[in-house]
Amino acid sequence: MQIPTLVSPQDADLSARLDRLIDDKTKPLGSLGVLERLARQIGLIQATERPVIARPAIIVCAGDHGVTDEGVSAYPQSVTWQMVENFLAGGAAINVFARQNGIALHIVDAGVNHDFGVRPGLVDRKVAPGTANFCRGPAMSQAQCAAAMEAGMRFVDTLQADVLGFGEMGIGNTTAAAALMAALTGIAVQDCVGAGTGLDAQGVSRKADAITRALQLHAQAQTPLERLAALGGFEIAFLCGAMLRGAQRRMVLVIDGFIVTSALLVAAALQPVVLEYCVFSHCSDEAGHGRMLAHLGARALMQLDLRLGEGTGAALALPLLQAAVNFLADMATFSSASVSGKHD
Repeated sequence: MQIPTLVSPQDADLSARLDRLIDDKTKPLGSLGVLERLARQIGLIQATERPVIARPAIIVCAGDHGVTDEGVSAYPQSVTWQMVENFLAGGAAINVFARQNGIALHIVDAGVNHDFGVRPGLVDRKVAPGTANFCRGPAMSQAQCAAAMEAGMRFVDTLQADVLGFGEMGIGNTTAAAALMAALTGIAVQDCVGAGTGLDAQGVSRKADAITRALQLHAQAQTPLERLAALGGFEIAFLCGAMLRGAQRRMVLVIDGFIVTSALLVAAALQPVVLEYCVFSHCSDEAGHGRMLAHLGARALMQLDLRLGEGTGAALALPLLQAAVNFLADMATFSSASVSGKHD
């Protein structure tokens, strides 16, 4: 598998031009706050003073996890395929928010333990019907992990999108995400685990114990890809590959919550420049997400106490990205407007 080589979107000359354009708008300097930062970032990613958001898309990738055998989820594994059915029927929260904001929604099966058959609207990229229990062996073989990442890259190659958001579904995947977080950041396990789908204190303790045992079992896994194979999920590997290819194609990457950010941890360990293409939609209510963002040096756009996943935070952030490019394109400037001078 070839990991995409990424080029930084930073361009000092373009950045200066964007700053001049932003500062010339009919407003006090800096008064649009985060929107100004977004406008500059999107302009740099798209290499233009007139960035646009015309083709937003979100990939929601699903996969099952063998670690559910350890009692780490409040829901049975079958909920994964049932929620995929809900996505296909258009009834989930992400469907509502995607319709509201004109986002193309792509539902991917990377490793659900269910036979959906050929279904309209479902992208079948199943590597296997769920990962193995990582408390007993690797979640994936190296070949399976590479296959999931390559599937993510190839799928992004089929998209005509300028903004690409990411979501996921998979009972047990907060455990996989927390294990990857602990392995890749060195943060203590107890600071990585949270309630996930609604575990009580005893359930959170079981989750932490399972992760601790898995980290000991897979202590020999040292590279990012070895850790992803040992501890991750098919949907996490797929999204990691998709992020790397999206950045290579100079798409704006909109990062959702805890599980999606765990995929980014791996991508950033492989190609740190990927972070320059990322907009972090929100800080999840899942316990470890704020620490994940701090580790990455990331600033979240919103604090909505979300912990649903599905890409919901990414969908809700889109209007802010749209506002950023719209003010840059359409707002009058002091140079052209009949305004006597800049605000104090």
